[in-house]
Amino acid sequence: MMRIALAHEYFCNMGGAEMVARVLHEMFPDAPVYTLQIYDRHRGAAWLREIDLRTSFVQRLPFAGRTHEMFLPLLPYAIEQFDFSGYDLILSSSSLIAKGLIPPPDALHISYTQSRQRVAWDLSYEYIRALPFFLRPFAASYMHHLRLWDVAAAQRVDHFIANSRFVARRLRQLYHRDAAVLYPPADLDLFTPLEKRARAYYVIVGRLVRYKRFDLAIEACKKLDVPLRVIGDGTERKALEKIAGARVEFLGFQPQAVIREQLAGARALLFPGIEDFGITLVEAQAMGCPVIAYAAGGALESVRDGETGILFQVQDAAAVADAIARAATLCFDAERMRAHAQQFSIPHFKTRLREMIQQYWDAR
Repeated sequence: MMRIALAHEYFCNMGGAEMVARVLHEMFPDAPVYTLQIYDRHRGAAWLREIDLRTSFVQRLPFAGRTHEMFLPLLPYAIEQFDFSGYDLILSSSSLIAKGLIPPPDALHISYTQSRQRVAWDLSYEYIRALPFFLRPFAASYMHHLRLWDVAAAQRVDHFIANSRFVARRLRQLYHRDAAVLYPPADLDLFTPLEKRARAYYVIVGRLVRYKRFDLAIEACKKLDVPLRVIGDGTERKALEKIAGARVEFLGFQPQAVIREQLAGARALLFPGIEDFGITLVEAQAMGCPVIAYAAGGALESVRDGETGILFQVQDAAAVADAIARAATLCFDAERMRAHAQQFSIPHFKTRLREMIQQYWDAR
């Protein structure tokens, strides 16, 4: 009997990374899930109540149930405090800190990695800029320390599995580690085509943060005078509302069922940012909703230009508008989009991951 533990950074945002954690729990229901932090609003989720969750000391700090950004300096220390003694296999779902856990000497640590640590390598300037000016020099020094920790912590992993070829290249570049590729799971049983509807608007889904470039979608829809629905919340919401026109509607954070309903009536999903994969792209295609995405990152691996969506080459509002206009001249086949999405199904993910775990275990 293999003794297994799971690790996941935190349950603060319910996105693709949390879907991975959920599927890992389904695969190994008796394994405890070590996590740094849980937001209060997610504690009532039925599937989270079924999990043996073991949180870090961060969860006991003031405001830990409402924010996680302020605790960033504590997270490397917190993940290292978990005791994994007695486990044979540790599976970490990592996009930030989880890969840095300290496994016991005889355990096998496999990290399913969804991103390199964005805050240290890609978003450190934005993180520092958001702080009071007198804290910025200290934050800049800490970011240097965090990058050093991140590279060192990556060497504790026995095997990396990346969620895209894009991420695998980044892991090789940054950590000098090879990674197998396994695309993340999408709930295709939920995101199934609904009855035919008049596709009357465009939609964009995700956290409202700067790097996702929702501003480009808003500017493009303003230019074309077409309706846009924005699903999600985040630090950029006020700034985006200021540039939005009368035909842009902000729906805030919504559960998957509502996102499904919105995709069913959308002309297309807009995706102007660079993501390591972007599970929403798959969910839209599974519903027969074409995708208009920037030709970079994971979009290159999940969208077929001219067949399941449109890929534009320049990351600006004019290119988004041109892509919207091009998409309007094409007829996308919903069944073909649905068939394309099947390679990202939960059963496919589970089968392939079990094969990979067995392969790594036998090769010890």
